Amino acid sequence: MGNSLFANCCRQVTDLLFQPRSSGSPDERSPLLPKSPKSPPSCAALPEMPEAACCAGQYPDIIPSEAVTGSLQKGAEYIQDLSETKDEEGMVTVFDKSGLRAGAAGLLQRTEASRAVPVLPADLGDSLVGLGDHAQSLEACQSPVKPEDSGLAHRSCRREEHVAAADGTAGPGARSAGQGHGQGRVAMCLDTALVPLDSVLKCRAPAPSPGSPGTPSFALPSSAGLALPAPSAVVLPVPPGEVSPKAQDTSTGFVTEPTACPSRRSSCDPDSQAQVLPSKQQQQKKKRKKKKLPFPEHPSGVALMNGSGPHDSLKGEKDAKQNGHEEAEPGEDGNDQEVIVIQDTGFTVKICAPGIEPFSLQVSPQEMVQEIHQVLMDREDTCHRTCFSLQLDGNVLDNFAELKTIEGLQEGSLLKVVEEPYTVREARIHVRHIRDLLKSLDPSDAFNGVDCNSLSFLSVFTEGDLGDSGKRKKKGTEMEQIDCTPPEHILPGSKERPLCALQPQNRDWKPLQCLKVLTMSGWNPPPGNRKMHGDLMYLYVITVEDRHVSITASTRGFYLNQSTAYNFNPKPANPSFLSHSLVELLNQISPTFKKNFSALQKKRVQRHPFERIATPFQVYSWTAPQAEHAMDCVRAEDAYTSRLGYEEHIPGQTRDWNEELQTTRELPRKNLPERLLRERAIFKVHSDFTAAATRGAMAVIDGNVMAINPSEETKMQMFIWNNIFFSLGFDVRDHYKDFGGDVAAYVAPTNDLNGVRTYNAVDVEGLYTLGTVVVDYRGYRVTAQSIIPGILEREQEQSVIYGSIDFGKTVVSHPKYLELLEKTSRPLKIQKHKVLNDKNEEVELCSSVECKGIIGNDGRHYILDLLRTFPPDLNFLPVEGEEMPEECKKMGFPKQHRHKLCCLRQELVDAFVEHRYLLFMKLAALQLMQQKANKQESSAALENGASAENGAADGERPESEDGKLEDGVTGLDQVKELAETMASDDGAVDPKSREVIRNACKAVGSISDTSFDIRFNPDIFSPGVHFPESSKEEVQDQKQLLKDAAAFLLSCQIPGLVKDCLDHTVLPMDGATLAEAMHQRGINMRYLGKVINFISKTPGRAQLDHIFKIGISELITRSAKHIFKTYLQGVELSGLSAAISHFLNCFLSSFPNPIAHLPADELVSKKKNKKRKNRNLGNADNTAWASMTPQELWKNICSEAKNYFDFSLECENADQAAEMYNLQKITLLREISLKTGVQILLKEYNFDNRHKPTFTEEDILNIFPVVKHVNPKASDAFHFFQSGQAKVQQGFLKEGCELINEALNLFNNVYGAMHVEICACLRLLARLNYIMGDYSEALSNQQKAVLMSERVLGIEHPNTIQEYMHLALYCFANSQLSTALNLLYRARYLMLLVFGEDHPEMALLDNNIGLVLHGVMEYDLSLRFLENALAISSKYHGSKSLKVALSHHLVARVYESKAEFRSALQHEKEGYTIYKNQLGEHHEKTKESSEYLKYLTQQAVALQRTMNEIYKNGSNANIMPLKFTAPSMASVLEQLNIINGILFIPLSQKDLENLKAEVQRRQQLQESMKSGEQLEAEDKAVEEKEAEPSMPSAAIPLTQSSA
Repeated sequence: MGNSLFANCCRQVTDLLFQPRSSGSPDERSPLLPKSPKSPPSCAALPEMPEAACCAGQYPDIIPSEAVTGSLQKGAEYIQDLSETKDEEGMVTVFDKSGLRAGAAGLLQRTEASRAVPVLPADLGDSLVGLGDHAQSLEACQSPVKPEDSGLAHRSCRREEHVAAADGTAGPGARSAGQGHGQGRVAMCLDTALVPLDSVLKCRAPAPSPGSPGTPSFALPSSAGLALPAPSAVVLPVPPGEVSPKAQDTSTGFVTEPTACPSRRSSCDPDSQAQVLPSKQQQQKKKRKKKKLPFPEHPSGVALMNGSGPHDSLKGEKDAKQNGHEEAEPGEDGNDQEVIVIQDTGFTVKICAPGIEPFSLQVSPQEMVQEIHQVLMDREDTCHRTCFSLQLDGNVLDNFAELKTIEGLQEGSLLKVVEEPYTVREARIHVRHIRDLLKSLDPSDAFNGVDCNSLSFLSVFTEGDLGDSGKRKKKGTEMEQIDCTPPEHILPGSKERPLCALQPQNRDWKPLQCLKVLTMSGWNPPPGNRKMHGDLMYLYVITVEDRHVSITASTRGFYLNQSTAYNFNPKPANPSFLSHSLVELLNQISPTFKKNFSALQKKRVQRHPFERIATPFQVYSWTAPQAEHAMDCVRAEDAYTSRLGYEEHIPGQTRDWNEELQTTRELPRKNLPERLLRERAIFKVHSDFTAAATRGAMAVIDGNVMAINPSEETKMQMFIWNNIFFSLGFDVRDHYKDFGGDVAAYVAPTNDLNGVRTYNAVDVEGLYTLGTVVVDYRGYRVTAQSIIPGILEREQEQSVIYGSIDFGKTVVSHPKYLELLEKTSRPLKIQKHKVLNDKNEEVELCSSVECKGIIGNDGRHYILDLLRTFPPDLNFLPVEGEEMPEECKKMGFPKQHRHKLCCLRQELVDAFVEHRYLLFMKLAALQLMQQKANKQESSAALENGASAENGAADGERPESEDGKLEDGVTGLDQVKELAETMASDDGAVDPKSREVIRNACKAVGSISDTSFDIRFNPDIFSPGVHFPESSKEEVQDQKQLLKDAAAFLLSCQIPGLVKDCLDHTVLPMDGATLAEAMHQRGINMRYLGKVINFISKTPGRAQLDHIFKIGISELITRSAKHIFKTYLQGVELSGLSAAISHFLNCFLSSFPNPIAHLPADELVSKKKNKKRKNRNLGNADNTAWASMTPQELWKNICSEAKNYFDFSLECENADQAAEMYNLQKITLLREISLKTGVQILLKEYNFDNRHKPTFTEEDILNIFPVVKHVNPKASDAFHFFQSGQAKVQQGFLKEGCELINEALNLFNNVYGAMHVEICACLRLLARLNYIMGDYSEALSNQQKAVLMSERVLGIEHPNTIQEYMHLALYCFANSQLSTALNLLYRARYLMLLVFGEDHPEMALLDNNIGLVLHGVMEYDLSLRFLENALAISSKYHGSKSLKVALSHHLVARVYESKAEFRSALQHEKEGYTIYKNQLGEHHEKTKESSEYLKYLTQQAVALQRTMNEIYKNGSNANIMPLKFTAPSMASVLEQLNIINGILFIPLSQKDLENLKAEVQRRQQLQESMKSGEQLEAEDKAVEEKEAEPSMPSAAIPLTQSSA
């Protein structure tokens, strides 16, 4: 599919994303709440229009290409009829997308612009209709099907993010699909049958959807033909309560919508009569909801990826039950996901624009006119127009009207583009747009980290877009043309690590120069008399031909005037060429401009849209090439009008951040469309707020903002800028005196941010948190918060009505706050408790004492200061008279930390509670069984019963260390039932069983004695907090619980992490991925030293080399960062680059005594210096930094490592460290730069030169902020994603694929086109496409995943490296061999830079490279890589592992191709031995290997005969032709699939029959369960499932490690 089509499809996206960005200052970008109704803006008022008010939302709909229209057409009439009969049926089928689009504004009518904005239909509340409508409006014509044509294919390129275990809690579940960040690896090995799936899965088996612990969601039994209806059928889950006038298929609990298949209504809807849900079924449904399925939720046929079936499912269940919250909130639609199918249609209109041929455009009825504007502003031939209206039959179309509301607009209508007169605003927008078009290929914004631009280099390695592979396919098959030799530095064993290759020069970056200068003229603004002639502003241009011209922008367009730089003469020049567009004018006066501008636009539209869409949060690059600084009027104007100095108090420009953040939270969320709208608004406001807060924090530190208390000393100052409140991370007024002073004040903001994150995630209605962003910049920590209305007018004492402002001396409480916080206490595991205030009165709280409640002037209940949301970490909080558990003491805890605010992570609290839940279940089950056994012994029936029971009980015991339960399921079910009946307070429970539960509760520390409920009191051990006598016992229990949790971290979590690293289920490659792996297990970074120590004492120490190395370098760079922070505080702005380069020299250079270059004396005037002292935030002398030496720095690093991480580093300088721990200096440089925000020049650094320092001050280009913020989540999309993963793991690829596609649509809808979670979605989709044999689609999706990963995570992030590897595989399958090699070489280079060679992932990479090289007959090269892979595999997997056997086999194959049979035999024998020992004689692998050995032996003998013959008979020997085979592409691909963990398992006919029978049996089982006999059916199901063998091979997921 041609590039232009491709880009066409995404054109809107780009512009919608670009336009608002580039408008005015980023702060005018889309105020969601326009304060006063504005008059209807003229046509192109797009860019500065408040986004939501424009209702365009930021995410337009992408228009399907002509190819789809046909299939959509038929649906159109049908829908037409339906919409007419809407009243009787109460069911609308053509829905308004705009309602969804309207951004928050649609719902905030009070602040709405005067145009009518379509609001969600009022009846949306309960009716599914709404859901249908909106779901569709969601993505009007987005296909969940595999889009065949380019139009559809790119529809999904709306905005896109990576769903790893997003908050750590999703651990195993999410990771199992190869999704975890740490291991974005191929764990997702699916095997699929190579048979048409629809025929196998006529009726689909039930899938436990992760969203609904315990309640199976049933899949729609569809006839095979219907597997994928029209190309736009979208499947959406519906919250259970919302089933209404749709067909409810009684047998399955699915809602089907007749619209989906007008032609065969009955096939869609087996039960078309059941238009309304029978009440009986409703009751049953309720019953079913209460009574959850028994323990193993995944039918046991489901081979779970991580091999921990029941354990994973328990986890799901625990979330639902464990603290007794069975009833899902109304907002969750986790339970019983229903599915509806929606259809949408599009049509074509003709567009007639001045000066070009009319062209046709595919549109959808849900779109707004505005979106056609966007398309035209991005099209190559109309992009230079911004100020125009669209007219139909002479009537101007309203920008915000939906196309379907416009009378007379239909298939084939002609829309005219009519030029409109300019206003000053329009003229500015026009100039800005032209400047953006001129700069569209220039990467400087990405290097400078502005406007959410970031880098992507994929196109350099794929020579453009992979989509147009047709042209290059032929090249791929003619081997001779491929140059396979990698650059020297990529070869195994190479020691050089060049930096320049990180950012290769992109050909497109040498931009075609169109103009030398385009800038605002100094004659602006026009004087009054010229204003009255229609002059709006003046521009000054220097063309490439060096012609200087002045241009007037007037209401009628642009023309040349007669002014010069020094003379003002506004009269039109002769000839004046009045043109409506600036581009047309410049085309006439400069031939070069004409030529280059059109070439530039051609290139621009050919780029992949993902290379140009803005990312949601700014990504900074730590290296950049030397760039020339060019004149740029818009950049200059931005700097002076809105950003610096002028406090951004220009009325009408600042946004009321607090109002926007809170209003978006208040949006309704009863059903899917409302939730999507709400989540999108929340996400959008958050990303805007983060951008504004970051800019403000930098302005504060750079001294460009006036303090609100200027008379106080610098540390104490606070700032307000752009309606955001900024404070510095210093201990103001001794607030944290008892907690560690400045150190505590420095960590408090991040703790607070974690609290905000958690409360936001719980999302209780009526409870509000502040927008919070923490920015580290130039050594200072700045907290940016939105402002509570009214807080600045009153004293804090008056406004706090809940909590304490002095750490527990005066404490107040408030019933409303208790009620709101009570709702959060379950999910956050916070215990309600009483504390004493200074008058010894008891006060009840449901949070820590520092958490303050303030009611703002807007009447909202805010909570702030959430720094102690989680319980304290006793390992770092020694308390007198408290004895710690043995495990802690053994590891040297409790240890004094530098502050007293150490908290446990939320992930740890969750893991601990889950661990306790398992323990609780086991204890209770054991006791019940003993009781049962006793009963049975007393009766005569002793034989079978008791033995089975005890067997189960015994089977459980050995498992208990592992935290996994395989046996004893029936016992657990009883416990579950018991717990439920007790919770519902039936008198039905016999006292003995009650006792069992009570004992179990007591043993695990539950706060209730009738059900499992563990909570923490965050105020325990808090200095200054006193508890009343009455709760003495409770406090004791809480103290014990905290000690247990601290011990649990050391005895379970750290060993668990190390074990996962040993199993290679966690594969960190750099510091960030290691930190993430630790955080997912709830281990704080301050335990890093302990983790490293634990690794060094582990028996398989060599297999953990890579983790040890990453740990050490993380430890060194974090210690260096702590020192760097205080070092920078003493540096004033003029000395910044000198100071940073000096620090890096001391840190990394081998040069023994680097000398700092102080700023030249003549610049530091004596007078100024005295004044500047005060402005400087540090108290050190401004030049103290210059005296640092490498010895001193490294001594400090070692002592910091000892004090903070409790680890003894044994090195005195960089060289010793590198040698001792085998570190790379370039890796250390990358880590320290990323952590501190330093950007350095892209060039080769010589670290080992002992004669001159490595860095000069010219090498330091910039210092960026390091920003921490809340990441709002797309919950519905995430549920879909998880359900899709679950389906895929059971082998239902097609259904999985549909669910993942749907998740992708929803993610796009909430996040826009760029996001980490979308990246994960695309990666999984590509994987599924590949497995299902659709290689080109796999390639297209994976290409997007790579681009997105580069843009959102960074060009050398470990995830990006993974994505490159997957893409290479799909390229190879598409026979683009040279591209595949380029990509693999790039991945290897990045890995060498980020870590080095000695990493288990490198073995996989080298196997891939070796195989591809083998395929192109580069045998010697291939061997270098394969033998390196063999060495690494042997080291990390042990020489006896199957991976190593496979490696031996690969090497043997290459030797065979080289006809070196002796070496081949030797390697294959090694492999054979491993297979024989590991798998036994009769395993097929062992047999294959022995066959291959025989074959090699024959070849070797034949070769030897021939040689002997030659020796004997000389030249006239008759030589037997030997078989030297070049490997076929198919065989290479097969091996590639195996090493990448993808297995295709062919199914025999018999297997198919079994599979069908199995599926049907399950279906019946489900139905029997739904009818009355629930209990028996459940037990029976469990037993049958326990007994039956696992499902036939269509659904046997194989993990990579077992490949």
